[in-house]
Amino acid sequence: MTSRWPDDDVILYDGVCVFCSRWVRFVAVRDSERRFRFTAIQSGYGTRLARAFGIDPDDPDTNAVLHGGEVFAVYNLVARNRYRIFGRYETCFLGDAGFRDRVME
Repeated sequence: MTSRWPDDDVILYDGVCVFCSRWVRFVAVRDSERRFRFTAIQSGYGTRLARAFGIDPDDPDTNAVLHGGEVFAVYNLVARNRYRIFGRYETCFLGDAGFRDRVME
């Protein structure tokens, strides 16, 4: 597993997970400095990022935050039950225009 990534302040999330998408929107609304950018694990960029950090993009069990070139997993415990508890979208959530310009695909 690699321990560095060239981009910084990126949040990797499961784009079809209702909980994950809501969590990302929660962060985006409160990120007044627009520090974070977001990428769904289902996107090309997100898949590459996940694989670089040992996360299976076909069966993601975590969200991750990249900061300082390093990755931090944020919710391994919730991940196992997130679809059952919160549901699942048919396609990746991209949000409104104000959010979309911060999405990395």
